[in-house]
Amino acid sequence: MRVAIAVARFYEELADRLEAGARGALEEAGVSEVDVLTVPGAYELPMAAKLAADSGRYAAVVCLGAVIRGETDHYDYVCGESARGIQDVQLTTGVPCSFGVLTVDTYEQALARSGEGKRDSGRHAAEAVLALLRIKEQVGASAP
Repeated sequence: MRVAIAVARFYEELADRLEAGARGALEEAGVSEVDVLTVPGAYELPMAAKLAADSGRYAAVVCLGAVIRGETDHYDYVCGESARGIQDVQLTTGVPCSFGVLTVDTYEQALARSGEGKRDSGRHAAEAVLALLRIKEQVGASAP
C-alpha cells in the first residue's frame, strides 16, 4: 500500500513535526511506501490531495499543515477552504484524505499539538486515514 503525505511547509518546524508523527503511525501500521508532496500553505493542500487521489497511485492522502490566526480574516478563509477542499476530494474520489491541519491562535498552541504523545496531530491524521481504509475494506467499497 502506498500513501501520500501532503504537507504545507509555511511553518517549517511545525511541518516537520507533523510529518514525523504521520510517518511514525504509518510505519507502525506497516505502510512502507510513503511519498511526500509539499505545498507552500494549507490553501494548496486540497489540490495536492486531488492530484494524488486522481493519480491512482495512493490508497490514502494524509494532509498536514498549520494555520495560525493573525490580525485579518485571512485565517478564516484558509481554514474553511482547506477543510472543505480536502473533504471534497475524499468524497468525490473515494480516496481517504485526512485533515491534519492545525487551526490555532498561537504558535505555542501549534507546538503543543504537533508533538509526541496524545496531542500529535500528524499521528492522528495518519491514524484517521488508516481507519477509513479499514472501513473501506470492510464494506468492500471502491472509488466512485
